[in-house]
Amino acid sequence: DLSLPQTFSLEQNYPNPFNPSTKIKYTIPSVIASETKQPVQTTLSIYDVLGNEVATLINEFKPAGSYEVDFNASNFTSGVYLYKIEAGNFSQTRKMLLIK
Repeated sequence: DLSLPQTFSLEQNYPNPFNPSTKIKYTIPSVIASETKQPVQTTLSIYDVLGNEVATLINEFKPAGSYEVDFNASNFTSGVYLYKIEAGNFSQTRKMLLIK
């Protein structure tokens, strides 16, 4: 299917810097196993600069497609945070800045 994404991606959050919420977009490509499309175990987590996980936004099987998730950081302090996606064999991390 040409309308489904062909590669994994994790986009920069928008807006960045943000206060108190931001959007994170990611895509999961079509994964073929035994000629059937299979959902992929997907985890999207937020970490502080010390590497402590402070939130898990997604932890479920996701079919191929483009997704957007809102992150509300109203209970977090100002600073740099990292967000990381793990889906199948794909892993990517990006930085974001919370300014209050």
